[in-house]
Amino acid sequence: MQDGSGRDMASDPIKASSGGSLSLRWLVDHAWPLWLEHGVDWRRGAFYEHLDLASLQCRADFRRLRVAARQTYVFAKAAEFGVPRARDAVAFGLEFLHGPVRLADGGYAWRFDLDNRPIDHTRDLYDHAFVLLAFAAAAGIVGADGLRQDANLLLEYISANFRHPEGGYAESIPPALPRRQNPHMHLLEALLAASEAFGDEAFFACAHDLVDIFLNRFFQPREGALPEFFDAALAPVREGGRFRVEPGHHYEWIWLFDRYAKRAATLGKMVAPTLTFVSGSLLEFADRYAVSPDCGLVVNGIWSDGVLQDSGFRLWPQTERLKADARRMNSASERLAAGERALAKHLAGVRPGLWIERMDADGNSLNGPAPATSLYHLTAAFTNNDVVALG
Repeated sequence: MQDGSGRDMASDPIKASSGGSLSLRWLVDHAWPLWLEHGVDWRRGAFYEHLDLASLQCRADFRRLRVAARQTYVFAKAAEFGVPRARDAVAFGLEFLHGPVRLADGGYAWRFDLDNRPIDHTRDLYDHAFVLLAFAAAAGIVGADGLRQDANLLLEYISANFRHPEGGYAESIPPALPRRQNPHMHLLEALLAASEAFGDEAFFACAHDLVDIFLNRFFQPREGALPEFFDAALAPVREGGRFRVEPGHHYEWIWLFDRYAKRAATLGKMVAPTLTFVSGSLLEFADRYAVSPDCGLVVNGIWSDGVLQDSGFRLWPQTERLKADARRMNSASERLAAGERALAKHLAGVRPGLWIERMDADGNSLNGPAPATSLYHLTAAFTNNDVVALG
C-alpha cells in the first residue's frame, strides 16, 4: 500500500519510527523536496543562501561555508528518510567541502563567489564546527570510513589553531572580539555527533572539555543565565552591570547537556554533578522570562535582569524550545503543545516547505526570504527522537 507520495507505507521510516509525525511529514513531503529542487545550485554544485517566499529565487551574490555545511547535514537527514535526490545533494556538499573551500593550511574559507571561488579567507570557528557536523551526518550516508580522516584532521586543525590562551577557542583566524559562547555550543554539538558517528575517543574528550568550560566560565550562577558575549579573558560583557541573554541558546545548551550525558553514559564516563543544576537554572530562567505572554513565542533577547532586550521573534528559538521541552522530566503535554503551536505560527500562511523567519513584537510577519541556514534548525528539531515521539 502506498501513501499519496508514492512511498511504500509498509516500509515508511516515518510510520515505523514515529507513528506518522506531522513535523516529519512537513519535512519529507514539503520542505526537503522543495529545497532540493530550488535550494540547490545543481549546475555549479553548491547551495543557495535563501529562497524568496514568492518567487523561490535567491538574490545573494555570494555563498557561505556555513550554508554548505548545514545543507549537507540537512540532506544527509533527508537521505535517511529516502527523499529522492538527497544523496546526490550530500555528494555535492562533500565535494564542495573537499574542493576550493578547503585551504592549503587545512582550514576552510568563509565566503565564496557564485563560481565557488573563495573571496574571504577568514577561518571562522562557528563555520568549522558545522563542517565537522556535516562530516558526522554524512557518515551515515556514505560510510564512516570515508570521512573519519576528514573529521579527525579537522579536529586537529581546530585544536592546533583555534585554542585560546585564556581558555576555550578563538572566534576566528584572525581573532576577533567579542568572544561568544555560540561557536563553542555548536562545536559541542558537532563533537557529540562525531563521537557517535566515528567512535574516536578524541571527539568525546574534547566535548567533555567544552562542557567543563561552560560550567566554570560561561555560566553565571548569580543570574542563573548564560551571557552571549565575553571579553578576551572570558569575562561577560556587561552593560550597566547586566549582560545580554538569548533564550534560544539556553534551550540549545539544555538539549546538548542531555545529549552529552547520554553519550557519557554509553561510554561509561562520569559527568559533573553540577550539570543537572546548571541545566535546570538555564531552563528556569527561560521559563520565567523567555516566552511572550501575548503570543506564546520565545523572544530574541533578554537582559540578565529579566528586562526585554529584543522583543521580536525569530524562527530558531522556537525550534530549540521544542527540543529542550521534549527532554524535560515529566514534561506536561500542554507545555509541549504550546511549543508546537508557537513554531506552527512561523510555518503558517506561506508555501509548505518555507517559513516566516522573523516576526515583530506583536507577532506580525516581517518581510524577508527563508534563509537556508534555518532549515538546519527545523531538521534538527523534527528529526529529534524526543520531538518525533510527540507526533
